[in-house]
Amino acid sequence: MIAKAITLRRMTSQAPSEPEAVPADLHTTAGKIADLQRRRDEAMHAGSQRAVERQHAKGKMTARERIERLLDPGSFTELDELARHRATDFGMTANRPYGDGVVAGFGTIDGRPVCVFSQDFTVFGGSLGEVYGEKIVKVMDHAMKVGCPIIGINDGGGARIQEGVVALGLFAEIFRRNVLASGVIPQISLIMGPCAGGAVYSPAITDFTLMVEGISHMFITGPDVIKTVTGEEVSFEELGGAQAHNVKSGVAQFQAKDEDECFDLARDLLSYLPSNNLDEPPVYDGGPDEWGGAAGSELADVLAVTDADAELDTAIPDSANQPYDMHNVIEHVLDAGEFLEVHAGFAQNILVGFGRAGGHPVGVVANQPMHLAGCLDIDASEKAARFVRTCDAFGVPVLTFVDVPGFLPGTGQEWGGIIRRGAKLIYAYAEATVPKVTVITRKAYGGAYDVMGSKHLGGDVNLAWPTAHIAVMGAQGAVNILYRRELAGAEDPDALRARLVTEYEDTLANPYIAAERGYVDAVIRPAETRSQVIRALRALRTKRQTLPPKKHGNIPL
Repeated sequence: MIAKAITLRRMTSQAPSEPEAVPADLHTTAGKIADLQRRRDEAMHAGSQRAVERQHAKGKMTARERIERLLDPGSFTELDELARHRATDFGMTANRPYGDGVVAGFGTIDGRPVCVFSQDFTVFGGSLGEVYGEKIVKVMDHAMKVGCPIIGINDGGGARIQEGVVALGLFAEIFRRNVLASGVIPQISLIMGPCAGGAVYSPAITDFTLMVEGISHMFITGPDVIKTVTGEEVSFEELGGAQAHNVKSGVAQFQAKDEDECFDLARDLLSYLPSNNLDEPPVYDGGPDEWGGAAGSELADVLAVTDADAELDTAIPDSANQPYDMHNVIEHVLDAGEFLEVHAGFAQNILVGFGRAGGHPVGVVANQPMHLAGCLDIDASEKAARFVRTCDAFGVPVLTFVDVPGFLPGTGQEWGGIIRRGAKLIYAYAEATVPKVTVITRKAYGGAYDVMGSKHLGGDVNLAWPTAHIAVMGAQGAVNILYRRELAGAEDPDALRARLVTEYEDTLANPYIAAERGYVDAVIRPAETRSQVIRALRALRTKRQTLPPKKHGNIPL
């Protein structure tokens, strides 16, 4: 309601009402062309100069400036430039700017078609009315018809209260199209200002949400309402800023320092995704291997172990309890060491993101021993499950790196639903039909071994380093259970425990029992990982797998 009240106040200070007609003889062709140009000029400058200056003073671009910055130069084609609202209540007939507060159309990014809409905060505070909503619906329908990504730039005050339930109805029309487009075309939301109340649910349904520090705010109810209802005092930034949603809630996947960085992130993100679920992900022309384009000695050179590859041979510490940064492993395997991390600030005990292997995009899921020893918890399970499903929807292979001691113990986790939420990750891996390659670098204990892309959940090629420990649990815990009585009666329980732990590790905490049973397809030298991953993904390029016929599954939401 706060956002709506602000919208109502701002409407009184918008661009002047119906501008005076430019003298022209509308009975002549020249006069009609002049009249068209006048209307176009008014549409291009729908917001008042004062409103534009306020926008710039906040470090924010205007709606059209944002589209120009995001898309390839000169590629934008606008739809419904001359659309105007049809509302008549509350003096609305006196203020009918062209465009109605949102700029929509299509263009290209890196030469690939995209659709875009950009909310204009300088017109009615960016609030959504009937025509405004219809423009967004039209461009979303266009994106679905042609099979191209849709990018929404959000900077608005929510529903336009002067138009009542009609505005709410158009919000729901947008939500429905978000759902229908889910898994069909990539949907990206850029939050470039306020996004409050019901307006937040469209970004929540899209595939990726990007926010900007200091200017982006998302919340259902604002600070004033919260204070009135609960007595809590919280600022806009603390409640729904970029940091809050990238670190605490997990609502947003990317956090940018400014709008320019946000647009660069969006363009980079699209470079890993196909235009739709029927297209192949884009191949990077500069990649060392074009999935069959290299042959003979050229291919051998690509797959040869390099000095950089050999650095992985020392990546795993000799002590099983010593952490290491999984980023280092990932960057050694991906082309040029480039890794676009998704959800970097949220649930940091697991890493997800995009890279390329042999020139083709892959989605990476990896435990991070630097945080919570790489344990899986509620947030990590949901973060990884969503990412795996996103990759599966758009045909991006999933590359998994495993070093997981198990699920995080504690009443908070159990009462918070770790069983149900951890099951989401099982569901995501088992359901995914894209190529799945898994590399076990160190620990793979208990149910967490199963969950992280195991052969049993449909892993296509499963590899392990000689440093891998694949077992029901760690040696310390296993010894304490298996030899409880012996340890209780021993003269020197610490010495006995140390000896038994060593025996257990020598017997079970290795990859070879799993290899004997075919649970891992090969035990490889760490330095061979890049080569083996590229070989596996090349072999899986033509993978075709279908699930049993059904309307849809029932993922444990």
